[in-house]
Amino acid sequence: MVIWACIIVLGLSFIFSMLGLGGAMLYVPVFHWLGFDFKTEAIPTALLLNGITVLSASIVYFRSKMVDIRGAIPLVISSFVGAPLGAYITQYVPTRILIVLFAIAMLFAGSKMLISSGQKDREEMVSNKMRILLMSVGGFLIGIIAGLLGIGGGFLFVPLMLAIGYPTKKAAATSAFVVIFSSFSGFAGHIAEGHFNWMLMVSTTIAVIIGAQIGAYVMKEKMKAKWIKQMFGVVLLLVAFKMLAKIYL
Repeated sequence: MVIWACIIVLGLSFIFSMLGLGGAMLYVPVFHWLGFDFKTEAIPTALLLNGITVLSASIVYFRSKMVDIRGAIPLVISSFVGAPLGAYITQYVPTRILIVLFAIAMLFAGSKMLISSGQKDREEMVSNKMRILLMSVGGFLIGIIAGLLGIGGGFLFVPLMLAIGYPTKKAAATSAFVVIFSSFSGFAGHIAEGHFNWMLMVSTTIAVIIGAQIGAYVMKEKMKAKWIKQMFGVVLLLVAFKMLAKIYL
């Protein structure tokens, strides 16, 4: 199962690094489908890989000056605080409810992306004060969700930044930077609770680094904003439907 996990993670990290995401939203269900425990193995490993994916991709984006570091600070701080809280809450929420919440979140984000894929990027940002407020409150709530569900939060960071006025590629690149902190913060919370599988973590980490570097390069050089949104939306919807079908059908 670990070998299959590595192969799948390699492909997913390639795709999600192009979207400014860590891929945990797919790592979690994939690990679960392969037989790893949802709470104690799938979620913490996904958070670790999520952080490594976006960290690896961010190196490429930094060099290309695509990351708005100053603008991302409110998101970084607030999500970093919220993620461990979400990780702590996990132990009190039944696995079935976690899976349903996970799927609902992906349905929302995927639909939002597909609807907006045909629209042009906004040309103006909201006011500076409003941007800081939205990013601070939104970042904290997304951080809690990220830690709770074992994701980095990028699938929510990107729509938030697009709504504020970021261009698509800049939103994706900046999201990758922010997700580094929320992912590792949430991962630390799970490790503190004793949730880990070292063999799975080490082997898939190698696969993630390779896939993320290739994906980040392709996004920087080849991808159009419209394609990024469409890929993002389709992948999220497919996985959400798959997870809900497994529960109710």
